[in-house]
Amino acid sequence: MHSVLLEHIQKFISLESHEIDILESSLDITKIKKKQHVLQEGQVCNTIHFITKGCFRQYIINNKGTEQTLQFGVESWWITDYLSFHNHTPSHFYIQAVENSEIIAIEKQVLESLLIQIPKLERYFRIISQKTFGAAQMRIKFLFTMSAEERYNHFKNQQPDFVQRVPQYMLASYLDFSAEFMSKIRAGKI
Repeated sequence: MHSVLLEHIQKFISLESHEIDILESSLDITKIKKKQHVLQEGQVCNTIHFITKGCFRQYIINNKGTEQTLQFGVESWWITDYLSFHNHTPSHFYIQAVENSEIIAIEKQVLESLLIQIPKLERYFRIISQKTFGAAQMRIKFLFTMSAEERYNHFKNQQPDFVQRVPQYMLASYLDFSAEFMSKIRAGKI
């Protein structure tokens, strides 16, 4: 049932069968419908989400009332508001399903309990945090150093399936340009 998560964990650490049993007994898969939110701005984020199927995005609504996508998450990715989760403060973000999806949502108390019962999981989550942080740093670099067209081409080359998978207006906001600019790029007019 949680094979996607177990396979992901076992890429980084080895679990004994009794540790797998503890993990499996603590986790459930939840189906999330397209456009449904698992987090809204102002809520305290008490959950981290592992995506077993589908796609999510993390976004803000800027002061002009426009949605700005900050992050996407697909199969075998974790998505949460780390600051809200860690500090128990209201979130600045929305997290929404882009497709009909399935997630394993782990509440903070459950995670703390699992980390005590299976200390090796600390290593797994440290590695995941480092990878997540590294990806966020690279995203900031691309936003500061690449033109809009370069960002689109880089993303398209790195994630070719993904470009087809998400609505163009979300992809445009993630790459920090207008939907009109996206249409021009895709039509080869730029």
